[in-house]
Amino acid sequence: MVIAKGLKTDILDILADSMSKITAYPERDHYESVAKALVEKHPCLREPGSEKGWYSWFHSLKFKLGNYRQKLSAAGCPEVVINKRKGGGSKGKCVKKSKKGVVNYCPDLPEGQCPENMEEKCQIMEAEMQKRDPDHQLLENLMVAMFSQRRIEIIGDQPLIAEVISRWPALFHERQIMAEFKRIVTIDLLESFLEGLDGLVPRLLKVYNAATKSGKKQSLKDILDCLVRDDTNERRRAAALLGLPYYISGEDPSNVIRMCDAHAENLDEAIKGLQLGILIGYEGKQGAIPHKIFNVAVVVEETIVLHTQMWHTALPCLWVSSTV
Repeated sequence: MVIAKGLKTDILDILADSMSKITAYPERDHYESVAKALVEKHPCLREPGSEKGWYSWFHSLKFKLGNYRQKLSAAGCPEVVINKRKGGGSKGKCVKKSKKGVVNYCPDLPEGQCPENMEEKCQIMEAEMQKRDPDHQLLENLMVAMFSQRRIEIIGDQPLIAEVISRWPALFHERQIMAEFKRIVTIDLLESFLEGLDGLVPRLLKVYNAATKSGKKQSLKDILDCLVRDDTNERRRAAALLGLPYYISGEDPSNVIRMCDAHAENLDEAIKGLQLGILIGYEGKQGAIPHKIFNVAVVVEETIVLHTQMWHTALPCLWVSSTV
């Protein structure tokens, strides 16, 4: 069957519109599955003489999506506007796209809402955060309502962490970190992290043991020796995480994890020069893995952005929260 040019354009327009509603940046397998489904449902559109029968549709769809993104950009679609290369930018410049499970990378504002409405909600949230006992349900509702505006600002403007803390104070609470992660990738942060960590712990500890047999990496050996006295699941998790920077970078993990004695060290000195990492506060440290943890904090750009007293659940949350 010979397909008229106008008919083919109409088909591609409909497919591009449907695909862009899911993601503006489909991957190769997405294009292939759409093209394959098209010729399977409508055999008359199959390409004569082609082994697969849909390869031409695959390429046409890729070009059509490229043109469709230009239209979305002209219409002001936030995700496409943010990803658009600025004038004079190099072709190889890093462009952010919705990948690796990021479902809500940069969604549009809710229908009927505008930046002015968002500012009013933001002021309400700031006032609520100043209270000694804020209404967590109100904060949850406000954070959900302002999700699109928040993503546009953080991704588009790329503000410093101090500005983000000032603008979105509720975002730096454990409860909201969990909720924000789920809003972005629709996955439970703590559950998915612990599940993955428990699967990796045996192999990591095995690798650490092999690395210490040569007599090097004494700090890593000290961490493993702590498990001889206490081999609980929580300690094994801690050993796997604390040992990772020692294994990768040698004997100095201070660019990722730092520890400080609550009664002996100055906090400003402890976080000086730390751009992205974890600060663990302990009391009476015995061995490489502290037994008495009084605080775990995320540090970004020499600024503490989150505190927690829950050692066994805090560590996995903190590793991920700084990247959300």
